[in-house]
Amino acid sequence: MNTFGNIFRLTTFGESHGGAIGGVIDGMPAGIPVDIDFVQRELDRRRPGQSPLTTSRKESDRVEILSGVFEGYTTGCPIGFLVRNDNQRSQDYENMRHLFRPSHADYTYTQKYGIRDHRGGGRSSARETISRVVGGAFARMLLHQQGVTIQAYTQQVGNILLPGTYADHDLSLIDSNDVRCPDAGVAEQMATLIRQVKADGDTIGGVIACVIKGCPVGWGEPAFGKLHALLGAAMLSINAAKGFEYGQGFAGVSQRGSEQNDIFVPDGRGGITTSTNNSGGIQGGISNGQDIYFRVAFKPVATILRPQTTVTEDGLPATLTARGRHDPCVLPRAVPVVEAMAAMVLADCYLMNRSAQMGR
Repeated sequence: MNTFGNIFRLTTFGESHGGAIGGVIDGMPAGIPVDIDFVQRELDRRRPGQSPLTTSRKESDRVEILSGVFEGYTTGCPIGFLVRNDNQRSQDYENMRHLFRPSHADYTYTQKYGIRDHRGGGRSSARETISRVVGGAFARMLLHQQGVTIQAYTQQVGNILLPGTYADHDLSLIDSNDVRCPDAGVAEQMATLIRQVKADGDTIGGVIACVIKGCPVGWGEPAFGKLHALLGAAMLSINAAKGFEYGQGFAGVSQRGSEQNDIFVPDGRGGITTSTNNSGGIQGGISNGQDIYFRVAFKPVATILRPQTTVTEDGLPATLTARGRHDPCVLPRAVPVVEAMAAMVLADCYLMNRSAQMGR
């Protein structure tokens, strides 16, 4: 499927080496102030060629809004947009036309559809995430009115880990370096590793952490459509994502319930809060008003610039030495994509939750 969401929906189109990447946002309420400069800034954070740590492909990635916005406000009609591709080098992929890149979608796409656009991976390319960032930017404009904020950062590259949790760091520093890690010293270690991996013609993976603040109690559904399940599905739909955990995640399995449970206490303002947040802001699939935090694991990029054994489309042994421009590590450019997917999940949950108590 090429459509994401229930009420707030994003439908995307385009391939890496086609004419453009674009989409249609449906379900965006009317009357929301639109900041096109903010949309462009988010795209610039995802844009290729932004630093020596990313692919060298140079794209301006300028967004064109085609419909659904009038005099600075959403109209309630579908928001059509596109971002034109203008720096394709399709000839770099000619030697991959009949070969399958190990751990890439080349093989599965061919088996599923019987045809494959070998140029830059076609629809399987991470360039498709342009549309997600635009959709996420509009979702964040809606969430801004509800006081919801989303911040993601690079927590780990290879074996280099930023210790602690989001609460231990100044998240205003995330964009102060090319890695998007809020600790300058750790960021430089990560950058050094990425540069070395790139020089070796290889790739490296890592982990992105994300925190959502200001989400009220009640977003998410109790059975199908649990908030953590929606976030997990959204994150795992991102290219190269291999794992998702929220709250204590896997680390909590060694604890007992008496250690893990978040105890309810008065919040001092006539309401209820919890003394801890091991649940990660979600209980029973529904937000509980605490910070929602999660982590997403990304594998090393499948396309490496060194010889690998593989097979042809006919199953014959072959050697592939990939060419082209590829990210040695997806983490720096994946940060805004993680934020965007989280924003669209939350915008959708917010709109669905507005009908939860209409009879009361």
